[in-house]
This record gives sequence, C-alpha cells and structure tokens, in this order.
Amino acid sequence: MSDQLRACAPRAAEGLAAPYDALLLLSFGGPEGPDDVVPFLENVTRGRGIPRERLKEVGQHYFGFGGVSPINGQNRALLDALRKDFAEHGLDLPVYWGNRNWAPYLTDVLREMAADGRRRIAVLATSAYASYSGCRQYRENLADALARLSEEGVEELPRVDKMRHYFNHPGFVQPMIDGVLASLAELPRDVRAGARLVFTTHSIPTASADTSGPVEGHGEGGAYVRQHLDVATVIADAVRAETGTELPWDLVYQSRSGAPHIPWLEPDICDHLEALHAEDTPAVVMVPIGFVSDHMEVLYDLDTEATAKAAELGLPIARSATVGADPRFAAAVRDLLLERAAAERGEPVERCALGLLGPSHDLCAAGCCPARAPRPAAAGVDSPYA
Repeated sequence: MSDQLRACAPRAAEGLAAPYDALLLLSFGGPEGPDDVVPFLENVTRGRGIPRERLKEVGQHYFGFGGVSPINGQNRALLDALRKDFAEHGLDLPVYWGNRNWAPYLTDVLREMAADGRRRIAVLATSAYASYSGCRQYRENLADALARLSEEGVEELPRVDKMRHYFNHPGFVQPMIDGVLASLAELPRDVRAGARLVFTTHSIPTASADTSGPVEGHGEGGAYVRQHLDVATVIADAVRAETGTELPWDLVYQSRSGAPHIPWLEPDICDHLEALHAEDTPAVVMVPIGFVSDHMEVLYDLDTEATAKAAELGLPIARSATVGADPRFAAAVRDLLLERAAAERGEPVERCALGLLGPSHDLCAAGCCPARAPRPAAAGVDSPYA
C-alpha cells in the first residue's frame, strides 16, 4: 500500500496549490491546564443547559492528566510534520491552526488569515469520517466565524473549502495497519494467533449516524458506519496478507455522552470485552480507527477504562497506535490539498482511496449530515459564503 501511496501522491511544485494560498488545520481543541478544564467543557456543551457541577465531574478525566488535553500538543506535532513535508516537496504554502472550542480559536485565526491577505483557504478537519459532529458542525463553525468577521467589517472575507473525508486514503490507513501489526507482536506468543481485532470509534446518536453522509445513502448507520466498516475490512485484510492468519474482528464504540434515553451506537467497548471474555477469546487488539491522534478519548476510554476492564477479566490486550503526525499522513494531506486544487482549476485528477467506497465528495450536498436545527454551514453546496 505504501507503493500505491507513492504512485498516486502528486509531486508538489511551485504553483500546484493554486487557487489556494493557505491551509487551515481545524480541530476540536482542549484545555492546557487545570483552570481551563471547566471553561473548555462549557464551550463544548454551550446551549445544552448542563450544570457546572456536572461539568466538574466530567472534567475529572482531564484532571487525571494534569488538566491538559493531549490534543493540542498532537496538533502542534502535526503542524510541524505538515510544514516539513511541504518544504521538502517545494510547496510554499503557509499552514495555520484553529480550534472550535479552545485557543487558538477559529474566529481569531480566520481574522489573522484575512489580515495576512489569505483569500482562498483549504481546510483540513481532524475528523476523517462523515457525521454531524465530524463534518457539518465544523462547517457550521466556519460559517459562524465568517459571519463574525463580516459583522466586524472585514471587507473581503476569505473563501474556505473543506477537503474531502480521508478515512480511506492510503496515508491514513497504512500507519494504522502497521500499528496493528506492532500491537500483535506485543501480545504473548501463545495467544497471538487467536487474537481478535476490535476496531473502535466514537459512539454517536443512532439518529445522527442514520443521516450521516449524502441523503441517498441515509439509512441504518448511514455513511458513518459504512465508512468505518470499509476501513476495518481493509486493515483486517492487510493484516491477514502480512501474517498469513485471518483474525476475526468487530466494530465497536466508545466515549458515549448525553442523555441515557437517547439511543447511541453500540456495543460499548467495555461491554464487548466482557462478551469476548465470556466466549473465551484469548486476546484482543483495540484499534482506534475513528481517531486521528491519541487525544483524551483514546487515553482515558481505551488506555485507562478499557485496559482496566481487560485486566479485571484477565484478558490479554494491546492498543494500536493512531496516525498522529506520521509522515505518511502529512504526505496524504499534501496529496488531498493538491488533488482539490487541481479539481478547482478544472483539471482531471486521480483520487487516492482504498476499500470499496471510493473517494468521498469535495462538496457536501444539501441534507448531508443534517443539523439538529437549521444553521448556515460553509464549504458546501448550500454555503452562504461561496
């Protein structure tokens, strides 16, 4: 697959990024110290009426790690990897970073970019799959930020184009394959051949999953579940090809939040580990395919809670690495950028994608991952900021 990545990734050269004059890394954000935790959670849950005392309880996950979310440090590492990759391939394009819920805030960064004269911005969201929270909500935040700049009197608003979902790009998938192989090697030799791969992703309400992706694909699980199943199949097939052993696998969910009466995707990872133990599964490799980096959901829900559950059960377990700032992922971002730039120039492009679903769309259609309540969203066919 690394050969496929090399074959389909175009070589960067001066001018190939046109019409784009900047890349924006857009992420969720996280607290940088204990005093930030509750204000950060208030940002995340604004409008939901969650009491401050409840937020303090939720914040214990962060306080257990010194009140610091790992996501900001991981984004800084990814920024360094992107800038290094761009420089090595002759791509003279500035890379900015903004967050939805903590500093550096998206609105502040877009204001800075406008002041720097950036007029056409490609946006990479640190969420690889289709869903309301993983795609449209980012687009809504972009629209909110542009509206704020317009209210402030910014005369020439930059145009923002969110790059396509990259869940099946070789540069995203290959590092995860290597992570699974490394984790298998960590297991005791006598249980390795019987290990089960447990692919994990963030649970979301089933209603949100069912309406994820374009309207024509809505239904049970929608694009969100289909995309994860496709990636899991690719990884499992690659592991079989490398090891000569076909390992059984499942897709499960983690990090559920929200009211208990609302149906969310199941099974939960800890419940699933209990079920596997009851079936005499000899070992498990947890594979967090739904996450770009080792942020709090991975460190707490998998490395802390799920690992503790496995120890309680006496079930040998390993957790494979997320993509993070892997150079292959940085190269994939460059490929996605240059692919989109060529398409915007009206040139034919070859789009890299593994699995059966093919490359995702450039522009989200109307009705794609619909909002809970109608709100403007940028970077789609229904964007008020064309």
